[in-house]
Amino acid sequence: MRRSRMTTVSLLAALALGACTNAKDVLEPSAITPPASSAQSSAAPQGTSTTATTPTTTAPAPSPTPSTTASPRTSAQTAALAKTRLQVAPIVGASVDVAAPLTAELQTRAKQRGLTLVGSTDQTATHVLKGYFSTMSEGKDTTVIYVWDIYDPSGNRLHRINGQQKAPTVGSGEGWPAVAPATMQAIADQTIDQFAAWLGSGGAG
Repeated sequence: MRRSRMTTVSLLAALALGACTNAKDVLEPSAITPPASSAQSSAAPQGTSTTATTPTTTAPAPSPTPSTTASPRTSAQTAALAKTRLQVAPIVGASVDVAAPLTAELQTRAKQRGLTLVGSTDQTATHVLKGYFSTMSEGKDTTVIYVWDIYDPSGNRLHRINGQQKAPTVGSGEGWPAVAPATMQAIADQTIDQFAAWLGSGGAG
């Protein structure tokens, strides 16, 4: 009886040791690696289950596609801007003192975008920009409302740019004396940027 009990105890101990070794085998990194690789393959866009290299070869593929399509558009926009000779007509609605920082910033921004501004007597202008301005005071802020019409040399209107710029009032006055030069400079930057975007898109409508 004692021998049978000892035999039983030894068998139980052997089974326990076997279970421990099996548990260690399950926790080995080799046992954890396959689920990780399968998770990566499932996370890859439309990857096949045959190999893990297929998603890696298809993943970089979309990146050259937009770059190749974007470069012709960029070159086309650059060419359109380079061919443009923009003439700015006298500003309507704003005083000369307030319009001065606007005009200066229009020239600076145009050079940055690759646009050429020409004088009012230049006969080579491809586009004419006419601006109409007004102000509106609200409490401590003054809003400048602007409208730009773009014409061809024949006088046909091609496009319109409009918007408004709100800024803190300068001094205690109202109307144009309350408008800071920085406000007009911001309008100039937005105007050239919108004009360049319209021209780069084909200059239609």
